[in-house]
Amino acid sequence: MRQDLVSRAQRGDEGAFAELATATIDRLFAIAFRILRDVDAANDAAQETLVKIWRELPALRDLERFEAWSYRILVNACYAEQRKLRRPPVALVMPAPIGDDPIGALADRDQLERGFLRLPPEQRAALVLQHFLDLSLADIAEVMGVPVGTVRSRLHYAREAMRAALEADLRAADVRPGATA
Repeated sequence: MRQDLVSRAQRGDEGAFAELATATIDRLFAIAFRILRDVDAANDAAQETLVKIWRELPALRDLERFEAWSYRILVNACYAEQRKLRRPPVALVMPAPIGDDPIGALADRDQLERGFLRLPPEQRAALVLQHFLDLSLADIAEVMGVPVGTVRSRLHYAREAMRAALEADLRAADVRPGATA
């Protein structure tokens, strides 16, 4: 992100902020959607993030940390949206896979999606920040406002829960009606 643009927006330049918002809204939405798995909630979280960025930008001390700071606001907005939903996030149809076994790949994606949806929002956020944004543990900790050890813990438990969900799906498939033992 261009620091001069952030600096101008910080001083109240609405044009600079509009340019900044235009440059970041798609990424904010993409991250929110990956955490929430609901288009409307992700859109609300991204919009709320932009409003909060505009309001709190004058207080930002280190302009180089703008991106991490904005992700932190977004993650908190996602948590707030998830609380509003008061239900598990909605799984949307994933795009058809390309490859030798499209049916098997689609089944794998479906299993991963079901496992991901069973995770609490904090664990989903940690996974998205690590695997989608490729942030380091320290950066994830800064974005989430928690210690690095907490990030490690959330990632560990998220992976364990995903593994357990996948294993449960495999066991359920082995016990389906008509299957022989």
